[in-house]
Amino acid sequence: MELLERIMAPENDTTPANVAEGTAAGDTAKVGLDFIRTRITEDNASGRFGNRVHTRFPPEPNGYLHLGHAKSICLNFGVAREFGGQCNLRFDDTNPTKEETEYVDSIREDVRWLGGVWHDREFYASDYFEKLYDYAEQLIKMGKAYVDDLSAEEIREYRGTLTEPGRESPWRNRGVDENLDLFRRMRAGEFGDGQKVLRAKIDMTSPNVVMRDPTLYRIRHAEHHRTGNKWCIYPMYDYTHCLSDSIEGITHSLCTLEFINNRELYDWVLETLGAYRPQQIEFARLNVTYTVLSKRKLIQLVKEGHVTGWDDPRMPTLSGMRRRGIPPEALREFCSRIGLARADSTVEYSMLEFCVREYLNEHTPRVMAVLDPVKVVIENYPVGQVEEFDMPYHPEDASYGSRKVPFSRELYIERDDFRLEPPKKFHRLAPGAEVRLRYAYFITCREAVLDDAGNVVELRCVYDPESKGGQSPDGRKVKGTIHWVSAAHAIPAEVRLYDQLFAVENPNAAPEGKTFLDNLNPESLTKVEALLEPALATFKAGDKMQFERLGYYCKDKDSTDAKPVFNRTTTLRDTWAKLEKKGA
Repeated sequence: MELLERIMAPENDTTPANVAEGTAAGDTAKVGLDFIRTRITEDNASGRFGNRVHTRFPPEPNGYLHLGHAKSICLNFGVAREFGGQCNLRFDDTNPTKEETEYVDSIREDVRWLGGVWHDREFYASDYFEKLYDYAEQLIKMGKAYVDDLSAEEIREYRGTLTEPGRESPWRNRGVDENLDLFRRMRAGEFGDGQKVLRAKIDMTSPNVVMRDPTLYRIRHAEHHRTGNKWCIYPMYDYTHCLSDSIEGITHSLCTLEFINNRELYDWVLETLGAYRPQQIEFARLNVTYTVLSKRKLIQLVKEGHVTGWDDPRMPTLSGMRRRGIPPEALREFCSRIGLARADSTVEYSMLEFCVREYLNEHTPRVMAVLDPVKVVIENYPVGQVEEFDMPYHPEDASYGSRKVPFSRELYIERDDFRLEPPKKFHRLAPGAEVRLRYAYFITCREAVLDDAGNVVELRCVYDPESKGGQSPDGRKVKGTIHWVSAAHAIPAEVRLYDQLFAVENPNAAPEGKTFLDNLNPESLTKVEALLEPALATFKAGDKMQFERLGYYCKDKDSTDAKPVFNRTTTLRDTWAKLEKKGA
């Protein structure tokens, strides 16, 4: 069994994995043991956590998950699976002004889609609010926390810089009893937002700015999506995260590199309180060309209408990628191929496309669709006659079965499959040229009908009745094969041709006076009225298929019986287009 299958299979399958082969979330035997799995292996060998491996995926429910989260999902659930451990799904819901149940629901769906299994281990930071409050009082009683009256702006000013130490707050040396009284009154709602905060009492001269008396609690008079109005003080992420890990018995807290400076605070809180301490390990976050993964920027794209929503197929959100037709198996393989690193780098989007094509090539049926139609009239084919050709859905996998495709005197082919003046190496249709219609007949073009502007509006052709099925008894060779649909039987559809949302590799690299929005690709979506073979009427929303010679597509949820809609997932390689571009 592939390692990919083992680590993403349901947890009740306890088949042990070969750890020495493990790395990222895909077929990791190819690349060996990474630094995270090496550390876990060492901890298991030393018995540090009693040979337990317990990870967690801890998203904040303030937006939709994106491509960067996919790496973390595959890592946390994958590591737990490989080592016979467990992985929790935990929502770090400590900011009531930005969190919504909608985001919780979408996160569950995304994690499940990508293969994460958490059974009854769904937790929330808000589950621990009372316990976190008790810990805060304990810190106050130990003289390790105090209530501060400085404003947020003043706290930033007092904190100092990377080269200058911070200054102590005038309220830093309040007594324990006064701090307890003020903190309890903060909880009781006596103070307004921003009037007071609870801060850890550590070291205002620490070279690590994070350790200069970080804020532990702030006042927020806002309704929480789970606790309602029970609380008006909320713990900060850094304080909550480490204690949540501790409470849940997490062994390895896997974080992205931006948390490396916060590890000292993570350890300080747990050590000061004498609590169980997991091991935090940092890895490089995922950066991808032609993509932004900043949650703030993604929210801006949605709210300002640059995209149609969080699940717009151009978005790097998991819901957008799912709607576009990207299969979770390909995304897991992508996360496996990029591996894990300790330094940030940028991955080519083309690597994701490669993984998508590789999977879809093996796992999707083939059908015919014409996106830019030009009519073909076969002059020697009987008027009114209709034949049906039995065509396989997959040329290399008979288990996909076949379908009947009607053939008639009038057809449509792709406009790009005809040239009035064909260049060298062009093996499609042209005046006097013969091509093979996929699974049908050989046809030869006799005449191209043009409109007043010189555009081709119709092709007059003849067919060879002896070439039925695409072969000729006389053995003559025809190099070109093109796809087609019968005019009388074609289904009209809207096809959405998606391209990169941004026109430059690094959308964040905007010149002075510009923003990442100035790098949007104006041609990221093109809608065309296409004609499809009849079998496509049986496909359901979410179904994936290859439009022969065109690319991979997915039926969209906007489809109706009268007007199906298909999204382009990714293109196929087109050798001729490359040659033509080079002027061959």
